[in-house]
Order: sequence, then structure tokens, then C-alpha cells
Amino acid sequence: MESPVVNNEDALRPMPGSEFFIHNVDSAPAYWWLNDLWIVLAQAKDTGGRFSMMEELLPKGSGPGPHKHTWSDETFYMLDGEITFLVSDDIKTARAGDFLMIPRNTRHAFRVDSDTARFLNGYTPASLEAALVELAMPATERTLPPKNTSRVIKMDAERLRRYGMDMLPGPDPLRPEGRIQ
Repeated sequence: MESPVVNNEDALRPMPGSEFFIHNVDSAPAYWWLNDLWIVLAQAKDTGGRFSMMEELLPKGSGPGPHKHTWSDETFYMLDGEITFLVSDDIKTARAGDFLMIPRNTRHAFRVDSDTARFLNGYTPASLEAALVELAMPATERTLPPKNTSRVIKMDAERLRRYGMDMLPGPDPLRPEGRIQ
């Protein structure tokens, strides 16, 4: 059987919707949500919907309970700090320099164990950054928000579907004393 002929010119051409851009962490849109700082480095409108990337700064003890992303793979690149991750039924610790890839529809959660943690968080295709842009409070500084500054937005079933998320019922092995979100 003959191999199909690949036109190298087509293979090297950018996909439609991809355009060159530079966003800097000091000037990209920043938001406070759930006592965390989120800086949106790339969003759907920048990438033709292919992916999104955020830098996040979180305080000790923070992180979502068990959930899954129904149509996006999620990545984490640890810049600073230590986080305990639940992925399916496995519990792993990630530190500066670690890269994690969590496939879509995979149960996961995390908890910040160091005083703070800073990481790059990506979604392929883009998804969760749209929730930030719609729901979160613009940050006035690139620091953790003052306590109880950011409003708590209940992610109801319609919003969860809109952003490709599903919160999972049951206990949170990272917080046996109860869920924090």
C-alpha cells in the first residue's frame, strides 16, 4: 500500500485563525476570582479557539474539588510552590518545573500546599478563560486579592455546560473535612 503524498507547503501553512501575538504577564488582562489571581495570556479570540493559557497565583489551601472538563484537555506548568493533585484515583505532588497534562473527561482536583503556588494553566481547546472574562472581577493589582474581595459566582449547571465543566459529587480525598471551592 502506498503512503499518501503530503504537500509540505500545506503542512507548514498556519491553521485558519492563528495569528501572531505577544501578551505580557504585566499587561495581559488580570482577574480576581475565588481569592486567586488569574492572568489571561491567551484566550479563544487570540488562538481561533484552539487553546487558552493563564498564569495563576493561589494561596495555601485553595483549589477546586473533584471536577472534569468535558471538551478540553488541561495542562499545568508549575512555576513556584507545591500542589497536591488528584487525577482519577491517583494522588501526586507537583513542584516547580513539573508539567502535568490531564485529558478531558478525567476526574481531577488540587490543593495548594505551599504558602502560595504559581503556575501556567492551559486548555485545549480554549474554555475556562471565557468564564473569567465573563464572571470574575478585574484585578486592580497583580497580587492575591484582599480577603473576600472577589465575588463568589455559583457555577450552576448551565454555566458549567457553557464552559465545558462538570463538578463531580462525592467526597474530596484532598479535603476529607469538606469541600473548599
